[in-house]
Amino acid sequence: MSKYLASRVGYFPESVIRLMSQLAAKYGAVNLAQGSPDFNPPSEVLEAAKQALDAGYNQYAIAWGSPRLRQALAERVRKYNNIEIDPETEVVVTCGTTEGMVASILSLVEPGEEVVVFEPFYENYVPDTLLAGGVPRFVELKPPSFAVDEEELKNAFTNKTKLVILNNPNNPSGKVFTYEELKLIRDLCVDYDVIAIVDEVYEYIVYDGLRHISLASLDGMFERTLTISGISKTYNATGWRVGWVIGEQALLEGVKKIHEFLTVGAPNPLQEAAATALSLPDEYYRWLVEQYDKRRMIMLRILEETGFKYYKPQAAYYVLADITGFGFEDDNAFAEFLVKDVGVAVVPGSSFYHDCWRKDMVRFQFARHLEILEEAGKRLARLSSLRGQASQRCGELAECRKP
Repeated sequence: MSKYLASRVGYFPESVIRLMSQLAAKYGAVNLAQGSPDFNPPSEVLEAAKQALDAGYNQYAIAWGSPRLRQALAERVRKYNNIEIDPETEVVVTCGTTEGMVASILSLVEPGEEVVVFEPFYENYVPDTLLAGGVPRFVELKPPSFAVDEEELKNAFTNKTKLVILNNPNNPSGKVFTYEELKLIRDLCVDYDVIAIVDEVYEYIVYDGLRHISLASLDGMFERTLTISGISKTYNATGWRVGWVIGEQALLEGVKKIHEFLTVGAPNPLQEAAATALSLPDEYYRWLVEQYDKRRMIMLRILEETGFKYYKPQAAYYVLADITGFGFEDDNAFAEFLVKDVGVAVVPGSSFYHDCWRKDMVRFQFARHLEILEEAGKRLARLSSLRGQASQRCGELAECRKP
């Protein structure tokens, strides 16, 4: 690292997810690593984006979000999330959920304050916490159920705790937090005067009749919760970078200020299209779940036929699979073997754990056309003849390190 770089740069390891996508392109592998769908947004949403460009929405929007999008958000979260917000003061539109998360953490955490993080976690949460000077305290969601251990969670809260970060539904496990688990988190937040930041970007992709519940909808939590979501996953628009943070005005004020100086505002024409997306009928959301559930079952069938033990996801479009039956002690070596020798790219599970301590899983994503999933299945079928073959080749896969 250059001597001129600030020490905070060291908080940010190279993204293992994006590195695996690079290796997928290099070796011509089927990319089941990065969580980006390979299909387009709904046609009416694409048409709304084109119309917005033609209508002149090509300059800055209001920094905290287009009025039409904020109004659409207020209507959607009232209907789906059971949360009442003022569209003028209780929402900030951001450049994706990624910016929403870092702006939220920076607006709340003082150096030395503790942040409770459930693991496995999405890779941005810990570097964002460290950037703010926070001290992460980890609570493991243990397979196979990924349930919250009440005593472990209680022990993570101290008089130094400022935040708890929750990803519900969870990436990478596909866990949907139960009402009882959310109530436990609520009670601890109230008892310790802690704020919750909740990433709900997979909120609509939930299977088996389960129900997503927003933590902010529980009694006493709206005033101490920042809820983050966006259009990326629900509407197949990960490249549009339109997300939002909702919360009580006083709590949201810091997010609003930091957002304005980080990015000024999200893309104006795409905000108009996002408002159209949020207005889609209920049939769209049912269709969305049906399409992903079909892919989920295909992915699970492929894993079972290939000899993987897996943890059936309740939501989102990922599945964690146990690699211990294939003779590899290290998930990075196994992921490199898959991408080079088998032609399928996955994410080493250790990248979702602090200090990369857990090395017995990899993450598959199934937001792919059906024929792509079937092709991945054909390639993975080769593993049956390679079971037990060990490899320690980690040359091109960056060493996973503590942020």
